[in-house]
Amino acid sequence: MLNVKPFAYGLVVENIYDNGAVFAPEILDITDDQLLSKFQLGLSNVAAASLGMGYCTQASIPHSIINGFKNVLAVAVETDISFPQADTVKAYLADPSAFAVAAPVAEEAVEETKEEVKEESEEEESDDDMGFSLFD
Repeated sequence: MLNVKPFAYGLVVENIYDNGAVFAPEILDITDDQLLSKFQLGLSNVAAASLGMGYCTQASIPHSIINGFKNVLAVAVETDISFPQADTVKAYLADPSAFAVAAPVAEEAVEETKEEVKEESEEEESDDDMGFSLFD
């Protein structure tokens, strides 16, 4: 009869024009992870600014509480005040070797990196003058 079939129209974005600037359509391809990381970066900047100014915000209060706890813990370590968290720190300060479980592994890694740095520095020393003298 009328030969009408279902159809659809679409829009293909080739470029984006905004305030005199032209952008590619890939600019619109933002993932949730990218949004979350930008939000976290902004939140950390707000917390840092708030801590720097001494102004309490929701972003800075956890940091203020932890910093206050560090101060209380430092006083407890220097005096005879005792509570469970201070006892753990006092035990660590009394005998640090009791808590050193993975220390030998870290020392081996440090020795390997020192050897690599020595080899690189020897190569750099030989290439420094390249056969020329400053006063020739």
